[in-house]
Amino acid sequence: MKKFFLFLFFVPVLGMSQTKTVVNATRVFPKADKVAEFEKAVAIHAQKYHTGDWRWRIYSIETGPDAGGYNIVEGPSSWEAIDGRGNISAEHNNDWNKNIAPLLTDRGTSGFGEYKAELSTAGLTDYTDKVSLLHLYPKPGKYAQLVEMIKNMKKVWEASNESVAVYESASSGEPSFTIVYRMKNGLKEMAEGYRKPLPERYNALYGAGSFDSFTQKFADVVEKRWEELIFYHSELSSK
Repeated sequence: MKKFFLFLFFVPVLGMSQTKTVVNATRVFPKADKVAEFEKAVAIHAQKYHTGDWRWRIYSIETGPDAGGYNIVEGPSSWEAIDGRGNISAEHNNDWNKNIAPLLTDRGTSGFGEYKAELSTAGLTDYTDKVSLLHLYPKPGKYAQLVEMIKNMKKVWEASNESVAVYESASSGEPSFTIVYRMKNGLKEMAEGYRKPLPERYNALYGAGSFDSFTQKFADVVEKRWEELIFYHSELSSK
């Protein structure tokens, strides 16, 4: 698995004509007694070898099934540029193999996501430090219905001044969407009373009882969902 991660990391800049909407998210899990060593090593690696289209934004995973891991987001880039990838250098490879890989467990995932502007209220690079992720997996044959439901929800986010970026998985496991709530004002946006309850906001746009219909359709369309909080660490990320 670690070799697969390395293939995704070793990237020169080639072919830049396509729109840069693709990110690679890789999750790694340091050994319990190696967290401080991992953070030091990954910061040096990111800041030395990952710049431009291959910049790293590194987040700690605070909640959910992957809590304790780190989410390394590389990009944004284009499919054309990714198609032209190759090794950066033997020095780069050696740094990862020698200084980072031994600090990790065998657990990990990696995948591509495409930013969907038509579903989002936030620009691709309108980043925030505190982020809530909602992962949605449509039932077979229900992809189009889920897209329409996200489009409806976009209008609610716009009316509520929520900064939300939506990504679609690309050749990376089960088909899914990740709803990225970028909290400009931090975790207080999650507090009761910060915004009106979602059912109230949804009904205000689509009519009384519409949120009940939405939830019924949601149960029919979505196979599974899960949520988590991730926190950005500038000191670990590319400069």
